[in-house]
Amino acid sequence: MKMVRAVVRPESTELIVDSLAESGFVSMTKVQVFGRGKQKGLDVGTVHYDELPKNMLIMVIEDENVDKVMEIIQQKARTGNFGDGKIFITPVERIVTIRTGIEGL
Repeated sequence: MKMVRAVVRPESTELIVDSLAESGFVSMTKVQVFGRGKQKGLDVGTVHYDELPKNMLIMVIEDENVDKVMEIIQQKARTGNFGDGKIFITPVERIVTIRTGIEGL
């Protein structure tokens, strides 16, 4: 199993979420976050915005679905401009449902 964390523009979030759901990936956590990438914020006129609003989508999926999920996120999040986001993939050792104590997805 893998954990997929995608930090994306707020305006692309619902399109990504809807596209993932249409492909059968409905379970996720969505969090509003603030941060900056390599561009170190954004300059608008004389104002510098050090941290920009983003959304983080967090999912745990089976290994064989990682490429499909990454493809959907990239297709729906890509504008071609700085700040489109990042996708992080990490291994998941164990999952336990709190209510039932059952392990696994």
